Amino acid sequence: MGGNMLVLILGMLIWTGVHLMPSVAQPLRASVIERLGEQKYQGLFALGILTSLAFIIFGWRSTPPDPVYSVPAWGRLAAVVLVYPALVLFVASGMPSNIKRFLRHPQLAGVFVWSIGHLFANGESRSLVLFGGMGAWAIVAMLTINRRDGEWVKPEPTPVSADLKPLLIAAIAYGVLLFAHPFLSGVSAMPS
Repeated sequence: MGGNMLVLILGMLIWTGVHLMPSVAQPLRASVIERLGEQKYQGLFALGILTSLAFIIFGWRSTPPDPVYSVPAWGRLAAVVLVYPALVLFVASGMPSNIKRFLRHPQLAGVFVWSIGHLFANGESRSLVLFGGMGAWAIVAMLTINRRDGEWVKPEPTPVSADLKPLLIAAIAYGVLLFAHPFLSGVSAMPS
């Protein structure tokens, strides 16, 4: 395993640790907030996320794509198709929508769908660490948040028109990501 793969793994560990802290290490989080204050804690949280993203991007882009498994011929198409509903779920988590009446964690579900799509399209070790790691983190995060928060109280229904906003925002984000994918990852998202 090369040094750049270790950078990717470290980035995933930082990402996971920072994100899971509020749900699995509440006393530690409370202690940090008590010592530093809420704003400084939020600043450290953001710094942790940005650091993890820098490590993840650098590690993924600079690690050779060593094959682990063969992807199906339809794998890239599956990724392209699954990213849109993943974005809808991700966007819907931040606004009133009926999606939140059916899914307790739409944002994390969106990350999971995104990761599965990308695992269909990418069978190399770096992608397994990134997308498999993100998918596993999303599942663990849902479970730990459920344990922390207890029974789910479903939100009240919203007008069906409210469901159009996440669909539209996700469509715009989808177009931007299709265009930007080669610049972000070095790989075109479009199936050949």
